[in-house]
Amino acid sequence: MSVASLPGPLADVSVGRNLPAMRTPMTEVIEPAVAPGTRFDERFVVRELLSRSHRSSIYRAEDAAAGGRLVAIKFPLLSVESDPAGYARFRREEEIGLQLDHPGLLRFLPVPRKTGRPHFVTELLDGCTLADLLHAAGRLPERDALRIAAVACEAMAHLHALGFVHRDLKPANLVLGHDLTLRVIDFGEAAPPERKARLLAALTPIVGTPEYMAPEQVEHRPNDERTDIYSLGAVLYEMLTGVVPFQNADAWASAYQRTTGDPIAPRELVPGISPVAEEIVLHALQRDPAQRYPTAAAFLAELQAPERVAISGRAGRLRPPRWRLSLHGTPILAGVLIGAGAIAALVGLFIILTKLAPGR
Repeated sequence: MSVASLPGPLADVSVGRNLPAMRTPMTEVIEPAVAPGTRFDERFVVRELLSRSHRSSIYRAEDAAAGGRLVAIKFPLLSVESDPAGYARFRREEEIGLQLDHPGLLRFLPVPRKTGRPHFVTELLDGCTLADLLHAAGRLPERDALRIAAVACEAMAHLHALGFVHRDLKPANLVLGHDLTLRVIDFGEAAPPERKARLLAALTPIVGTPEYMAPEQVEHRPNDERTDIYSLGAVLYEMLTGVVPFQNADAWASAYQRTTGDPIAPRELVPGISPVAEEIVLHALQRDPAQRYPTAAAFLAELQAPERVAISGRAGRLRPPRWRLSLHGTPILAGVLIGAGAIAALVGLFIILTKLAPGR
């Protein structure tokens, strides 16, 4: 069967028939590689290193118990394995992954008996990430962009139904296959929704990728399924326009811009975008979660039937971001002002104590 005749969910996406090569990240780390030929779990034989990030390494391997079928094995870096928080995150990704059962989500393989270093096993994907495609194409035809977003949205609806929020949706975590399928990958940041503010939340690391974060992620506020809707809206914005919603040389500065203002209307950047597509993407990118699509199912319904979308005039009510002092967005200035304030407070305290000292 030819690729053109495969009944994948992206069968009607024109850009899916000529995918670029996948650009695999290879972060430099001081760590011994797993030697080719090493066997794990009495069945998986490692063949070669595919990619390496600052948290993990992924290898191509053969499953001897399935006739040599190719799979992917993910290992945490030794530094992650020795860090309780990092190792818990790695284990949580596998625990969540094994609960997934949807063609749009990466498939994890259950392994009853594990041997050797900590690891988990998934299907091996053949294709490229959406980030690779956007790097090669710049932006996508509107019809293709809406269809890709719809397939990803359907997968998110399944994830949300299981009680998890992905929290790091971005083009690099969407893989388009040569078989005209799409997979959402990387569940390392996934977690149940946070309905209430956490104590000392501002002291915990921000989860996600700055260019695609929802405002509530940036501000350490509770996040839920609508957080993924915002991130997918940011991905759709990039597919339609070729750029991320907020442009700034500093990724964190762009992240904080979305907490005080709106992105440029897509049709201002690309006049050929339809008013309906602009309406959909701006609905997903509302700063206030209550103003976004309430569920992935509601978002999906409009992506699948754009002809039924009513134009609300959102594009005419956009407001540019306001300047805001923050440790992430303006770290040098914020540090200077905070330091100056601390010095002023100490000087004031010294003066008060001097006046209150005996004999004065």
